[in-house]
Amino acid sequence: MASSFFLVSLLAIMVIGAASASNMNNHFDITWGDGRGKILNNNELLTLSLDKASGSGFKSKNEYLFGKIDMQLKLVAGNSAGTVTAYYLSSQGATWDEIDFEFLGNLSGDPYTVHTNVFSQGKGNREQQFHLWFDPTADFHTYSILWKPQRIIFSVDSIPIREFKNSESIGVPFPKNQPMRIYSSLWNADDWATRGGLIKTDWTHAPFTASYRNFNADACVVTSGGSSCGSTSNSVSGSNNNKAWLSQELDSTSQERMRWVQKNYMIYNYCTDTKRFPQGLPKECTLS
Repeated sequence: MASSFFLVSLLAIMVIGAASASNMNNHFDITWGDGRGKILNNNELLTLSLDKASGSGFKSKNEYLFGKIDMQLKLVAGNSAGTVTAYYLSSQGATWDEIDFEFLGNLSGDPYTVHTNVFSQGKGNREQQFHLWFDPTADFHTYSILWKPQRIIFSVDSIPIREFKNSESIGVPFPKNQPMRIYSSLWNADDWATRGGLIKTDWTHAPFTASYRNFNADACVVTSGGSSCGSTSNSVSGSNNNKAWLSQELDSTSQERMRWVQKNYMIYNYCTDTKRFPQGLPKECTLS
């Protein structure tokens, strides 16, 4: 069947070009968890753990304003119900911006839920959720955020799963002015994470551990108000730097892959939730 052929081609993409090893200690600080976060294997591997007493987390040393962020993750294996592994970009303050991947654990044998969201000026409510076409606990897979002034693209193993376009022209805020750091945390959210909180964390399986490696940020680093791209947030362009991601678009093949993922693996889309938005769907949902 065509779908089977398509899946084979997608799986082939996953094998091509694994990211080179990176020194996690150069890029991240463990920020909480009282020793539950660790950098191991000559600084090539970072792990976060969760037990009944505490979870753990880290953040990037750098702040970024646009770029392509890649990280390989291997999620909590076995019965991970109640746990959440969050991996996201975020600024600070009451009107923060944020771009989210969250991985909601589940009972052994049931799929993880991949939760995505975009916040701008402190407001989110733009959730899309997916299952995956592989077991994200069996091996490492690459989760990417492409953040440009015109769009945000979420990808898994180079396969786009979601695109959020800049719709400021119709009054929709878009994250483009606030530098953001990368954050990740592993924590207990059994009041809501698995089947709406019906299934609680089974602490007999603790500690729960998520692993990270092969981080890469082809991005504009912001320091002391300046950018490594030599430009302000509103005028980043290919003319003043060599960032290939600035010209990256979803070509017809990428659009076809994204449609395939959304048709077969999307389990929630805020743009179709009329019960949640009885006064009308958000403005950006009206755009093609």
